Amino acid sequence: MNQETPGAAPVRTRVAPSPTGAPHIGTAYIALFNYAFAKHHGGQFILRIEDTDQTRSTAASEQAILDALRWIGIPWDEGPDRGGAHAPYRQSARTDIYLEHVRKLTESGAAYPCFCTAARLAELRRSQAGTDNSGYDGCCATLDPAQAARRAAAGEPHVVRLRIPTDGECVMQDRLRGAIRIPWHKVDHQVLLKSDGYPTYHLANVVDDHLMGISHVIRGEEWLSSLPKHLLLYQAFQWQAPEFVHLPLLRNPDKSKLSKRRNPTSILYYQRAGFLPEALINYLGLLAYSFPDGREEFTLAQLAENFDIDRVSLGGPIFDLQKLRNFNGRYLRGLPPAELWHRLQDWLLRDEVWQQIVPLAQPRLSQMTDLVPQAAFLFADRLDYAPDQLIKTAPGGDAAALARLLKTAQWEMEKLPEWDNAAVRDLFNRLATVENLKLKQLMPPFYVAVTGAPVGLPAFDAMVQLGRDMTLRRLQYALETLETGGVALKGRQLKEFTAAYQAAYGSPA
Repeated sequence: MNQETPGAAPVRTRVAPSPTGAPHIGTAYIALFNYAFAKHHGGQFILRIEDTDQTRSTAASEQAILDALRWIGIPWDEGPDRGGAHAPYRQSARTDIYLEHVRKLTESGAAYPCFCTAARLAELRRSQAGTDNSGYDGCCATLDPAQAARRAAAGEPHVVRLRIPTDGECVMQDRLRGAIRIPWHKVDHQVLLKSDGYPTYHLANVVDDHLMGISHVIRGEEWLSSLPKHLLLYQAFQWQAPEFVHLPLLRNPDKSKLSKRRNPTSILYYQRAGFLPEALINYLGLLAYSFPDGREEFTLAQLAENFDIDRVSLGGPIFDLQKLRNFNGRYLRGLPPAELWHRLQDWLLRDEVWQQIVPLAQPRLSQMTDLVPQAAFLFADRLDYAPDQLIKTAPGGDAAALARLLKTAQWEMEKLPEWDNAAVRDLFNRLATVENLKLKQLMPPFYVAVTGAPVGLPAFDAMVQLGRDMTLRRLQYALETLETGGVALKGRQLKEFTAAYQAAYGSPA
């Protein structure tokens, strides 16, 4: 691999996911290019956990991130589990560092306390609706600094905002895109410190990148609009900014942004669904990168050895699940039979899964051969049943109402902080109450959607064993099955359903 130029600063890159849900396939995509760039230059790749959202961050989600990146095969040199010279690698453990830097910003005038109430901000948003104006209006930016400091010291509730220039434009440099210009009047007065004393991503990200010696920030293009704020912070602290590279976003086949509403986005879904990690890594690399010799199959080590970030394509990379399946099939068929058997053993003979299944299946066994049919749904991706098999189990046989129930359950499942029997049971009890149904009326179509059969292992246990990601995918397959039968939530129907859902359950996750 290429080594750094003598005397040059070491190349250090990072990936910084938030532990607020299932580990996203986009995290693997960004991690892949950060890893390849760092290792090509003999540098280090860092994993940092950005858990400043204390209401949504969980230890289980953090562990899932670690497990997912380990499974897919992207190693890190420093991180929350490994330590390193720049520990701690969880932002929740670095609060004192951020508070000190906020103090420096307010003292220099680069940031200011904002005492606007939630009611005032809501009214501001209402008044801006339908206009070209958006974002905070800078009301507290004109407060006398000494008076603002006294109010903050007295404990008056406030946030701290970044002061934005009123005139001109920000000229930014991106490695792949060249110069980018954004007028300052289009940049919001970003909140840097929330009223709960925790920093927002924008402050913590810049402070940590500098203190951890990150030389190149390689991230998704959705952060381009935030770059002016980050550059202002580097300027305010009188720090040298890293080089920025904004990768193109993964997209669905219809060019829309990749989303869990359209595709399975959890890395762990692909593990449960029987994809090979090296095939998934290879496919992600191909989406935005090409080798000069045109090869399509390569290992992570080969990508790092040959990596040239200037060859990354800015065209919207299409994440096509069917193409991934085909690609994975090439890998599977190319394995020596002994190696394939070893991989199948690792995937099929998961002790922790079977230890949970056997007690559930035991009351239903007449012969040991009965176990495999009862548990087979756990080792499938898409189940094979006709629309009529699903519709006839729906309350009142109403297919349109069933589609709404399936979508409602999806959105409610995405909100669950935990995924266990009690949480799943509570969800369906709540769903039955809101929909004015008995549980025995509500559950039959979900049982078919999840297991492919009208009877078998207990429904809630089945969902827990499948896992959240696979259960959500099964419900999506059920919706697609209904669609083949002429029932779909689209256009006006979807808008009306969404409005009704929000009125009864709140916003989707």
